[in-house]
Amino acid sequence: MSKIFIYDTTLRDGTQAEDVNFSLEDKIRIAQKLDELGFDYIEGGWPSSNLTDNRFFQEVQNYSFKQAKIVAFGSTHHPNKLPENDPNLQGLLKAKTKAITIFGKTWDIHVTDALKTTLEHNLELIANSLNFLRPNILELFFDAEHFFDGFKQNREYALACLQKAYEAKADVLVLCDTNGGTTPFEVKEIVEEVRKRLPKAKLGIHAHNDSELAVANSLAAVQAGAIQVQGTINGYGERCGNANLCSIIPNLELKLGYQCLPTGKLKLLTSVSLFVSEVANLPSFHRQPFVGKSAFAHKGGVHVSAVRKNPKTYEHIQPEAVGNKQRILLSDLAGQSNILFKARQYGFYLDKNDPFVLELLATLKKLESQGYEYTAAEASFELLLNKIMGRARNYFTLENYRVLETKRKQEQPLSEATVMLRVGGMLEHTAATGKGPVNALDNALRKALERFYPQLKEVHLLDFKVRVFSSLDQESKGTASKVRVLIESGDAKQTWTTVGVSFNIIDACRQALEDSINYKLFKTDQEKLTRALTENASSKT
Repeated sequence: MSKIFIYDTTLRDGTQAEDVNFSLEDKIRIAQKLDELGFDYIEGGWPSSNLTDNRFFQEVQNYSFKQAKIVAFGSTHHPNKLPENDPNLQGLLKAKTKAITIFGKTWDIHVTDALKTTLEHNLELIANSLNFLRPNILELFFDAEHFFDGFKQNREYALACLQKAYEAKADVLVLCDTNGGTTPFEVKEIVEEVRKRLPKAKLGIHAHNDSELAVANSLAAVQAGAIQVQGTINGYGERCGNANLCSIIPNLELKLGYQCLPTGKLKLLTSVSLFVSEVANLPSFHRQPFVGKSAFAHKGGVHVSAVRKNPKTYEHIQPEAVGNKQRILLSDLAGQSNILFKARQYGFYLDKNDPFVLELLATLKKLESQGYEYTAAEASFELLLNKIMGRARNYFTLENYRVLETKRKQEQPLSEATVMLRVGGMLEHTAATGKGPVNALDNALRKALERFYPQLKEVHLLDFKVRVFSSLDQESKGTASKVRVLIESGDAKQTWTTVGVSFNIIDACRQALEDSINYKLFKTDQEKLTRALTENASSKT
């Protein structure tokens, strides 16, 4: 099994993505997580470019890494300086890493138009920079910037740049599709040509995703002989991003038979993807291949029926191989197989001809046609299922509520909610203020209920999302449109999502809030029942 070396540049190239910013602490945490996953190289940044990267290389020396080598990144020396007087090269050595990557121009128009020097002098910059660094570093890589564009425009000059880097003893020549406009067919052909010209050179690939081909280009380069693949977690990077290692690695290992990670580490891939998106404070991409939440999600009834019999019918790999899992979704496309599967998850083992299954399916289709979304709000579905099965209690009844919004001159808007609800035979009538109408209504409901259910003090509203539905009905468009509200709540143990739908945004929020409270109370009852059964079983033994 051939080894492919994985070179991660999330901490450098990934940070050039719009909306991605990592603090020093963030970069250290991500580096540790990538080492745990088993990457070979982690590019920490450009030490001479900014204070955070410079501090990273100082701080990272206090940590030990089991698998990965930390890499410092920089450029060839300035055209008007000597290598020994160049701050960029000096900064690379001060980083004290075991590996260094420098990039150099290989496209002639970049040499003449961007670097403003001669083609011959650029060859000297490449050779002199690498020769200066070589005695002081364990591993040295050369990123041939814009190589594929340069090769297509001036083949001999692009190859001459690689020849200089090879003669200067760069360990790997990394061919960069910096503009992301090359196709896999071109990549394969060009990498094969480079191998003919430099048969003993070790090659790498660094692809950008401007044509949605970065993953395919990386795979094509490997099949043509590249042994190092550079990319980022989740494909973060400038413009349209870099090659996504979360797709490249499983393709190489599971489809093409290469070894990228230490044995048993591939199953950590999904958790690392989610970890990096959390640290980046970006929503995870649900439809991302292999590691996305929807990568192995099945919604159509025919699909669900098939995967329950044999997952291979609609899954190209086992989800667990990359640390993901199969999910069965509920919607108006659901069939009996969806219902049976979800019911089993919640402890109901039903037959497909059971009247409860037919009732639940009909209810689900009706509600989703009205705008309810149970795929994203499984807590609301669990309540619906238990209600139809006769297991759910009626914890309270909201008799009526009122929400008032007041705005006076330069003052902040004031939100006040009044609720009247019944718990058992007792009527509670109370009011509360809040930061906005949803918060006010939430506070009023809690104020009325916490005397009866003190466990509600543990619950926090984490997030809520509003979506407007368009309608063919002219009277139900614009500000009269129906809205769907998803509310995410949580306590110390878990988070859950509930849904509400109405022409009135406050009433939609009210529905989702009621479900959230009912879900917490229902789960508390289930925990009490489980403990009681366990204690009873223990006493008998």
